[in-house]
Amino acid sequence: MPFHPFVYLASQSPRRAQLLDQLGVQHRLLPPAPGEDVEVLEDALGGELPEAYVRRVTLLKLFAAQRRLELLGLPKAPILTADTTVALGRRILGKPRDADDAAAMLRALSGRTHRVLTAVAVGSGFTNEMRLSLSRVRFAELSDLRIRNYVEGGEPMGKAGAYAIQGRASAWVERIEGSYTGIMGLPLFETTQLLARANVLLRI
Repeated sequence: MPFHPFVYLASQSPRRAQLLDQLGVQHRLLPPAPGEDVEVLEDALGGELPEAYVRRVTLLKLFAAQRRLELLGLPKAPILTADTTVALGRRILGKPRDADDAAAMLRALSGRTHRVLTAVAVGSGFTNEMRLSLSRVRFAELSDLRIRNYVEGGEPMGKAGAYAIQGRASAWVERIEGSYTGIMGLPLFETTQLLARANVLLRI
């Protein structure tokens, strides 16, 4: 079977694009069509556990991207989607609604260990495969002033759990267990496995 020279990235996250660049994987963006509301796919169901949530959302994103590819009539190639969530016990901490919500999330994470779950899926032909990355992150105690300054800087918005591990919040991390790239939003070990199984050309 010939290698696919590129993969479609169905994500608007610049971090995921940068991580694929780090792997040397050629990729083309497959963004939502005008009027397509992908944010609604990230709504949690009542009582849904974090692992079930992140798996379900990732598959929904993949199905939506596959339909988009068909409608646009683009050349066939594997499609990669991913979703990341932060969890405190059974509680899912998604993207904050506003500054107050972001501050509340950070206060909840202060001085505690939380989980970061990233599911990544690759669809190729009639085959869809998924992997899950689970990491644990412990934050130092955060003062109200530090939280307020961070929120006012705007970095928490659009980020699960209201922080970016590669940003200024890295100064709060006492310990990490798991995948740093998974916490960023695309676990490279699992992603490489999936791309290899989909016969995507890898340069590593």
